[in-house]
Amino acid sequence: MNPITKRKPTYPIIPELRDYLTAYNRETELPLVYEDLKGFRESIPLRDPNGSDTLWETVIYDPEEMRRLNRDLTEIYAVLKVDGDLSVMQHLYVDRVDFCTFGNSHPFRIRIVNSYNDNQDYYYVKKADASRVYGLELEHLLSPNRINYLTRGTNLVEEHISGIPGDVFIDEWLNSARLNPVRVAKELVKFNERCFIRLLGDMRSYNFVVDVTPDFEGVQVRIRSMDFDQQSYDGRKNFYLPQFFRENSSLAVFCMERLNRTTALQYQREEQSLIYRRVQISRDRLQRLLAVMGDDEIAPGENVKSLGASLGEHYESTAFDDCTTMGELVAESLEVLSRNAGSPDTASSKQVFDFR
Repeated sequence: MNPITKRKPTYPIIPELRDYLTAYNRETELPLVYEDLKGFRESIPLRDPNGSDTLWETVIYDPEEMRRLNRDLTEIYAVLKVDGDLSVMQHLYVDRVDFCTFGNSHPFRIRIVNSYNDNQDYYYVKKADASRVYGLELEHLLSPNRINYLTRGTNLVEEHISGIPGDVFIDEWLNSARLNPVRVAKELVKFNERCFIRLLGDMRSYNFVVDVTPDFEGVQVRIRSMDFDQQSYDGRKNFYLPQFFRENSSLAVFCMERLNRTTALQYQREEQSLIYRRVQISRDRLQRLLAVMGDDEIAPGENVKSLGASLGEHYESTAFDDCTTMGELVAESLEVLSRNAGSPDTASSKQVFDFR
């Protein structure tokens, strides 16, 4: 897989998407905006416990400005968590504000601390990008994970997604005796399928986390996307299949060593069935989102044409030839899923991991 050679532009939230966000309580008033956080006085590189650079910087504000930010940022946390009920937030304070210049969104990360027990939580303030908003909504509707986020104008506030960063999981957990390797391989297949069907790109190891949950019999794992900037932008089909990224090669090998093709296809079909059920449950909301996305230009026309041709070949369907936007490609991908529901040998089951 070739690296991204050109930074993806930020796409504005169009009025129709704003109406959708308002209808489903995503758009709300907030006491500050992204630009308010850019007035920091200095910054200090933030390093992990091993002394390595995290690509984040802790920013420092003037004391009076920090007092104002503490009030406003705590209020935003209350809006995000408990619909703005400040009565249960009086014991919280902002312990740290971090800034990251890596990636497209240049986020601020806010660390909130409970003064009674020192428990920590995080959330993010970012510049809103329509691609990311579509990605967050599709994750909320089509994945097993619920996503908590808010928008205000050109601003985006996101809840922290907990888990072990994918690259750390590969280095320190993948071959751990604490994990059932077949369960891990199964989740890799299912994650690969979730990304492909809804066209979420760039899921290399540092763009997802692994949620490890003790169970009554062993340990369960779930892979969760945490970066949605590359929702339906790139024109290459393999960009939407995590298995093909160099950073994920050890995961793909791990999977192929532990699953035969028949079992892998079974897990893939399980995930297709689950997505199909989620489509049915959220049909009205999803149709409204896809209608807006279908009229929104969130990728160059040549990317849409290239990806449509690849998807048409993959699914053995000419329907993708008529798609003129990425939103229409996502809608057609889900339509193929719906048409093939219950079929034991669908076109989408012809490629998961290469077991040849």
